[in-house]
Amino acid sequence: MTSDPLPISAAARHALEQELADVRAERETVAATLRDPDIVAGDRGDAADQLQRSGDLARLDARIEDITTRLRQADDAGPPPAGVVGVGSTVTVRFDDGAEQTVSIGEVTQGYDASLVTADSPLGKALMGCRPGDAVRYRTPDGEAGAVVVSLGGAPPAQR
Repeated sequence: MTSDPLPISAAARHALEQELADVRAERETVAATLRDPDIVAGDRGDAADQLQRSGDLARLDARIEDITTRLRQADDAGPPPAGVVGVGSTVTVRFDDGAEQTVSIGEVTQGYDASLVTADSPLGKALMGCRPGDAVRYRTPDGEAGAVVVSLGGAPPAQR
């Protein structure tokens, strides 16, 4: 996640709240298996399984804390400004080579999604706060690159 408390769109907030509910439900399921008296660590395999479930519980607790903190930060940051790129925005950009791409600005990504740019990536950082017509420069593994914000809003890339 980004270090500054950035505002998020209603859609991004909804997605985080849904993820929080899902992670809490998964945590409850894992915690129940650790409390189950019928599951007793009797051999090394059972002990290893219980250790794995304890690790899963710690991972889920950390994610719950991350999401809760991010939602609190978004509350502190207030609503996203209208007409500028922010977390949850859908943005069409034209790159230096003339190619245009519509992307969503997100908090984090899980798995590969070519239409998602995280807010803390080089391009995401460069786009934050921009308006249509603004040009940005950012670093890539191949060197410096540039893009122009063509438009803001519209259907998310997956729905076009």
